[in-house]
Amino acid sequence: MEDILKVGVITSPHGIRGEVKVYPTTDEPKRFKRLKQVLLDTGRGMTAIEIEGVKFFKNMVILKLKGLDTPEEAEKYRQKELYVERKDAVRLQKDEYFIADLIGLFVEDEEGKPLGTLTDVIATGANDVYAVTLSENSAYGEAGTEVLLPAIRQCVLQVLPKENKMVVHVMEGLL
Repeated sequence: MEDILKVGVITSPHGIRGEVKVYPTTDEPKRFKRLKQVLLDTGRGMTAIEIEGVKFFKNMVILKLKGLDTPEEAEKYRQKELYVERKDAVRLQKDEYFIADLIGLFVEDEEGKPLGTLTDVIATGANDVYAVTLSENSAYGEAGTEVLLPAIRQCVLQVLPKENKMVVHVMEGLL
């Protein structure tokens, strides 16, 4: 399991006070109101930086970060990612998982036949879709082939992050 989780990407400076526009990569952008700090990936490592102010504009979050007081200072961090420590993460409901905890899970069917490795989670609006890259010993096709599985109860039977495994029901006609 990851110790840090990505919550956004700085897209550009905003205004004249050194604020930054952030594209949220979290399902709950309002979470920024409760955060006291974020971890900024500077490209040379992670730096904890205090949040001094939060505003919302359309689908973006506007952050005032301590130490960034001019647009020129903010510009240096364009396209840099923001993270939080797991202890500061949003509390999940039953059967909810962080994407970072799903990526890399080994996927097998309910009979124990291997499929492959979950490599991506695609948000579609109605439900997420899991991209699984078939393994060498997959019973479902050629190794390296990507298959898409809907993240619905009828298909995803068990998610076992501690065992690094997901059990699925391969619905007829799906593959």
